[in-house]
Amino acid sequence: MPAHSTPVQSPPFSARLKPRPVIGVATLRSGFVAAGALTCFLSLPVCARQADSQAPPVVVQPGAPGQPTRTLPPSARATLPPRSPKDVEFMQGMIMHHAQAVEMTALVESRTENEDIRLLAARISRSQSGEMEFMKRWLEARGEPASPPVHGGGGHDMSGHQHHTPMPGMLTPEQMGALREAEGAEFDRLFLTGMVQHHNGALVMVKDLFDTAGAGQDAELFNFATDVDSGQRAEIKRMQAMLGEKPAGEKR
Repeated sequence: MPAHSTPVQSPPFSARLKPRPVIGVATLRSGFVAAGALTCFLSLPVCARQADSQAPPVVVQPGAPGQPTRTLPPSARATLPPRSPKDVEFMQGMIMHHAQAVEMTALVESRTENEDIRLLAARISRSQSGEMEFMKRWLEARGEPASPPVHGGGGHDMSGHQHHTPMPGMLTPEQMGALREAEGAEFDRLFLTGMVQHHNGALVMVKDLFDTAGAGQDAELFNFATDVDSGQRAEIKRMQAMLGEKPAGEKR
């Protein structure tokens, strides 16, 4: 008879259950807590920005040199600086002055083969056309027309025909007619001498502006007028060199 063997008994079902990983659960819970804290921390700037976006804007007025700034009420609105009648007169006159210079440069392409003059004319045309647009916008923003009112036949047309008071440096109808008829070297000479005359007239207009009490105080106008002065002085020197002349004030 075979030997009786005692069957191996399996441990109870409850003994087969593994203990719950207490450390893992604790770590998981702490991770949730940390993540929640981090989310709240990162959301603070967003909340702050949302709160700031709902706050009224802060308007700060810089003080004069040595003086503190002032915080203005949210209802404060920007206003254009005061201007004098001379400011408007200068801008309107300079638009017409520039227009004749652009008309002169339009003749260059068909009248000369001089590459230096062509490059100079292209630069003058481009810069003065852009400045005309700026002056028109400046006047429009202030409710002023681009052209001055004409009283009793006064004023000027775009070709420089003077009906009453001549503008500094503007070419006469006779000078413009001679320029249109000239070609080659003669055109080059008339163009350069005429443009030097024209540029010098612009310098007179700028000086007249700043010599007028209360005029030229607007920041945009001041910057524009000083740019015209410096830019046209440089071009005058270049044209004088092209003519073989010594710049004004330079010793021979």
